[in-house]
Amino acid sequence: MGLAACGGGSTSSSSSAGSSAGEIPDETAGPYPGDGSNGPNVLASSGIVRSDIRSSFGDASGTAEGVRMTLELTVSELADGDVPFEGVAVCVWQCSREGGYSLYSEGITDQNYLRGVQIADAAGKVTFTSIFPACYAGRWPHIHFEVYPDEASINDSTAAIATSQVALPKDACDAVYATTGYQASVRNLSQVSLESDNVFGDDGGATQLGTVAGNMTRGYTVSLAVGVDTSTAPTGGQPGGGAPPGGAGGPGGTPPSPPN
Repeated sequence: MGLAACGGGSTSSSSSAGSSAGEIPDETAGPYPGDGSNGPNVLASSGIVRSDIRSSFGDASGTAEGVRMTLELTVSELADGDVPFEGVAVCVWQCSREGGYSLYSEGITDQNYLRGVQIADAAGKVTFTSIFPACYAGRWPHIHFEVYPDEASINDSTAAIATSQVALPKDACDAVYATTGYQASVRNLSQVSLESDNVFGDDGGATQLGTVAGNMTRGYTVSLAVGVDTSTAPTGGQPGGGAPPGGAGGPGGTPPSPPN
């Protein structure tokens, strides 16, 4: 489907992405990181460094359908005075419109879409073209990411200097989930909140809630400032357990336990 064809007003919400608000919270990588810590390692594949992550690469040829979304992460190094962290490698992964994760979920284990790596520019910024993820059972809508010191280190999941998640604001979710293909996300979103979420619940996603701009015609841009402090030891990144989402019943299918 690519960019949604329906109209819609502009959306702009949540925190500023211009400067960091302290160190980004360390979070679990979840059960489906694709970084070699829990099964497949797509980060070892040629072609993983890319900006458009909607299609699979290598021997896979599938494309994830959904409302167009641009993800902008601006990484700063707090240990050096909150300066742009040029040269770090940022790995992102997310679920599909149906709530499944490529490489893991039933029916898409042979795909590797919605995964990619970008190298931060002089402003510490990386940009990905993707689709708006679903809300699957038990989790607030989110995007995973890991920050590595450089491109050469992405093959080793233990080298990540930060592992966290971006939370998506509810008004943007409500607009997207009213469109074709996202129907089950409406129900799933009604059953969870930022406060009850097992990742964002400790502070309601205060420093992980992205700023969203755009509309259904142009697509949405999700932005977040990511403060990384290399003087502290990372505590996140361990994969969680659970069955892959995306089975019968729409996004989530049988929800992972715990869902990450």
